[in-house]
Amino acid sequence: MTEASNSALDRRALRSGRRADGTPTRVTRRRAETRERLLAAALTVFAERGFGRVGIEEICEAAGYTRGAFYSNFDSLDELFFALYERQAALVTAQVQDALDGATPDEGLDALMDRVVGALLIDRTWVLVRTDFMLYAARNPDTAAALIRHREALRDTLQPIVTAYVDPDTMPPGLRDPESLTAAVLTIHDAAAGRLLLDPDLDALRSWLRDMLTALLTPRH
Repeated sequence: MTEASNSALDRRALRSGRRADGTPTRVTRRRAETRERLLAAALTVFAERGFGRVGIEEICEAAGYTRGAFYSNFDSLDELFFALYERQAALVTAQVQDALDGATPDEGLDALMDRVVGALLIDRTWVLVRTDFMLYAARNPDTAAALIRHREALRDTLQPIVTAYVDPDTMPPGLRDPESLTAAVLTIHDAAAGRLLLDPDLDALRSWLRDMLTALLTPRH
């Protein structure tokens, strides 16, 4: 194995929280701050110029770091994007879970939808960056496969939350599989978020999202 390959493996091991021998590493506050500043800068620059039109140097410049700081945290812009994706997925999951944690057993679907839709903080900047990346991934099969895996991970995280409040057996035949039902919920959420790219009316978007989710999740008898 070449020295460059060993160096890349060492960087990946450190980013995973473990050394090459499998022992855990300690993430310093400075390292965590560097990573967060790079992520924040990337989100801003991607939104302004578009993914695929931005180089590592531009992100480093916006964050106030060198290329060395970038490569100590990420191997590529794709990896950086997926770190943003995972952070956004965790945020959406937390918003949904927090909204439902206050629900009572006697609340109907309408009340639950009000809770969830009211709690979702849909970020137009993130929607813009994600849309750019999807177009990039559509032309790069390996990246597309990685994006599918990340989306499936989000679906798997949300699935227990969805099925805790909706009985898949009451859904139309094509949605009785919990995975399919959760994927449909995500599709409606993504469609609602996409409306922000052309129409900034967040109140209208929330109303539309609530109506679509209610229509999807209303039990069929």
